Amino acid sequence: MSLKSKIANSKFLNYFKNIYLLSTTVFLVWIFLFDSNSFLVNIKLNKEINELEERKKELQNQIDIDKKIISSLNNPDSLERYAREKLFMKKQNEDIYIIEFKD
Repeated sequence: MSLKSKIANSKFLNYFKNIYLLSTTVFLVWIFLFDSNSFLVNIKLNKEINELEERKKELQNQIDIDKKIISSLNNPDSLERYAREKLFMKKQNEDIYIIEFKD
């Protein structure tokens, strides 16, 4: 048997001679890889959605912490303490020394 006849009788090539199978294969490859709504794009978008949801949870926790701080600042003593510790404010005729430790 010659090489041409082996190639012509190959089952693999017979499948691709079928126009329906060929067009379906091309269509599926196009949809999964090259389309603007492809499978790969959807995977990237889902990953980004998950990252944004995690960021949203972190920010919501920070908002809750800030709300607790704001509610505690209704007392003038706690407001003064916060201003001195966090904002480094001082009274008149008062010196502030900031001590930093090297690790």
